Amino acid sequence: MKRNTALVVFSGGQDSTTCLAWAKKHYEHVETVTFLYGQKHSLEVDVAKAIAADFGVENHLLDMSLLGQLTDNALTSDKPIESKEGEIPNTFVDGRNHLFLSFAAVLAKQRGITDLVTGVCETDFSGYPDCRDAFIKSLNVTLNLAMDYLFVIQTPLMWLDKSETWALADELGYFDYVRENTLTCYNGIKGSGCGECPACHLRQAGLDNYMARRGLA
Repeated sequence: MKRNTALVVFSGGQDSTTCLAWAKKHYEHVETVTFLYGQKHSLEVDVAKAIAADFGVENHLLDMSLLGQLTDNALTSDKPIESKEGEIPNTFVDGRNHLFLSFAAVLAKQRGITDLVTGVCETDFSGYPDCRDAFIKSLNVTLNLAMDYLFVIQTPLMWLDKSETWALADELGYFDYVRENTLTCYNGIKGSGCGECPACHLRQAGLDNYMARRGLA
């Protein structure tokens, strides 16, 4: 069991790339795991592989395409993206973070890694129930009991808004890298994205707020 090692749940987006930079600072050895779950844009997987290579870390790809067959959402089908006030957006994939972290834990145990790092965030969680701190703490206990192994799920972004996430990337020395090389857009466009989807709106609003704070707006 290697306590100073971490496995980052990694999509190649703004949040998970910032988490990867955070993990590289705090752990001697870091690996990443990316999931193929039937998402519309396979570019996400290519971007994750490329970023992992840039960071000099091993990237594991796990096929969980069954998840895309079971769920009805805008990320694994051609349904238009909808976000109605008071309702969970249809970009929510039922069970995604639960299953991702569970499978990441299995992989981590096989590799003697104890710490799982994920970019979930309750501050800007977009209505997703599996981004809440209570869920993460509950799952952490469950995984420890299920495998009799002392996992720690690290959530460095949990209480940060998007502006503060940009600030963390900057503090870690990866502001420009995250801005130019990550894929957050629901329509599969790197960098600034399509500018129209909810993910792009959230990312850009956070960037604008951070740039204003720095006096660069």
